[in-house]
Amino acid sequence: MDVKLCILGSGPAGLTAALYAARGNLAPLVVAGAQPGGQLTTTTMVENYPGFPDGIMGPELMETWRKHAERFGTRVLSAMATRVDLARRPFTIETDEGPVRCRALIIATGASPNLLGLPSEQRYMGRGVSTCATCDGYFFKDQEVAVVGGGDSAMEEALYLSKLSRKVTVIHRRDRLRASKIMAERAQTNPRITFQWNSAVEEILGKEDHGIRGVRLKRTDSGERSEVNVDGLFIAIGHSPNTALFKGQLAMDALGYLKVTEGTMTSVPGVFAAGDVVDHVYRQAVTAAGMGCMAAMDAERWLERQGE
Repeated sequence: MDVKLCILGSGPAGLTAALYAARGNLAPLVVAGAQPGGQLTTTTMVENYPGFPDGIMGPELMETWRKHAERFGTRVLSAMATRVDLARRPFTIETDEGPVRCRALIIATGASPNLLGLPSEQRYMGRGVSTCATCDGYFFKDQEVAVVGGGDSAMEEALYLSKLSRKVTVIHRRDRLRASKIMAERAQTNPRITFQWNSAVEEILGKEDHGIRGVRLKRTDSGERSEVNVDGLFIAIGHSPNTALFKGQLAMDALGYLKVTEGTMTSVPGVFAAGDVVDHVYRQAVTAAGMGCMAAMDAERWLERQGE
């Protein structure tokens, strides 16, 4: 299949890029990926996206986004990219539905939160377990919550939740934080934040129709077990960008996030990147959407300069 513009990823960045590119008469093809709709499809109610004052379910929001892009001529391929060749144009993307060749490429493959690996974690995801305090913290106003992690991200989550929740328990498998000194001090001097040191979450407790009621912890030094009652659990042990396909072909930082210059251009002319695959600071749907818009406009202008 030969197209002018291909977009890898169908989350907020990818579908916004598709919308703008379609309206720019680029007839984009979106390769939906392994998780069509991106991370928002794993959430329940989204209440912080502008234009939805009563909130909207994550999967419903992404379905609306897809229909909006398709209305202007976007084609969505339900496939996963398995290999890319960015050494020459047209670029080649191998998918499990066959090869795609494109004159320009927008990468919006996002990032995946690092998880604990517990079956109960998946069972209660969106039902008391979350990977984003900014997204879901409001649902736990005046309740008791826990944050798993010991880095800056975990402290940011705990500090944010302390403004909403009655009590925040930070669960960390070591006896000291990995966070920067200033972030650690802010968390440790906050009266609403307590710490469970040398502890790891062994099980998440609850009922699927009622959400979680607590966690069972196992001490990493003695093996002793205990339970902590919480209404919500926030996993904050980092994210991993979905960039394995591009290693050795595109410039990345030490964490694997794609580097961009001049807006959204990657190290290969004609290849652009947007959303969480680039951004490890904000990681919000609205910022990803903004970057998707930028990438589409950058791609359109670049193709014009190539006489295409």
